[in-house]
Amino acid sequence: MKEYSTIDLKRMTDDMIIKAIGEYIRSIRLERNWTQKQLGDRAGVHRTTIRDLELGKRSTLLTLIQVLRSLDQLQTLKNFKVSKEINPLELAKLEIKERKRASGSKSNQRPKTSDW
Repeated sequence: MKEYSTIDLKRMTDDMIIKAIGEYIRSIRLERNWTQKQLGDRAGVHRTTIRDLELGKRSTLLTLIQVLRSLDQLQTLKNFKVSKEINPLELAKLEIKERKRASGSKSNQRPKTSDW
């Protein structure tokens, strides 16, 4: 399988990327020695859908997910996970505001009455 650099991917058209995805699916299928029909049956799609996907024809995301799941290749989608990162300055500001000590609740204290 060919590995693409970020520069390669930026230079590729949408259709070229779709074709690369199809080539990836085809290579995994052939590694497993599965026919297009076998993969289609496992993914719950028709053989012609697998053929079109491998040829770089447009397909739905649902089909892609079904095929990747059938090939046990869902890990290829791990880069789509959104993780919120805080820049160091914002983190420092949050740490300053974070309570370091407890002062006790003032609302629970009763005013002292005098014995006089």
